[in-house]
Amino acid sequence: MPIPRSIEQFLGEQQVEYSVIHHRPAYTAQEEASVAHVPGRLWAKSVACVADDRPILAVVPASSRVDLERLGDIVGTRDVRLASEREFEPLYPDCETGAMPPLGPLYGQAVFVDRTLADERDIVFEAGSHTEAVKMKYDDFARVVRPTVGDFGRSQPF
Repeated sequence: MPIPRSIEQFLGEQQVEYSVIHHRPAYTAQEEASVAHVPGRLWAKSVACVADDRPILAVVPASSRVDLERLGDIVGTRDVRLASEREFEPLYPDCETGAMPPLGPLYGQAVFVDRTLADERDIVFEAGSHTEAVKMKYDDFARVVRPTVGDFGRSQPF
């Protein structure tokens, strides 16, 4: 499945150079990073959250989880929680469930990126499907998405 036209159009309008990585189907960020042969520290996992009743995206490395308390401090609210599938599915009509890219301006959402991703040269993320990913320079991503960067990712125990 090619990446959604809306994503191609958005990145094209922003004059962003990117490449598409095709991979076999995968459904968790760590699995996707593995099958796409991308280091987990570069794979940006988009986590749909709700802060004060508004949808936001928290973006962390594949091997991390979102510390909601720390994210709340960065957002400026104590009312931050994970969004339910029912809440976030309608926000990404052109994407497979759970495969939303961290392109907040395209979907009308604020984006919060963990500092560990912002310190990398490149970023890779799902491109609307469980078989396609986008790779681009982090600086280009930051220019078009204008994320708030903070320290809210925590390593997941294995």
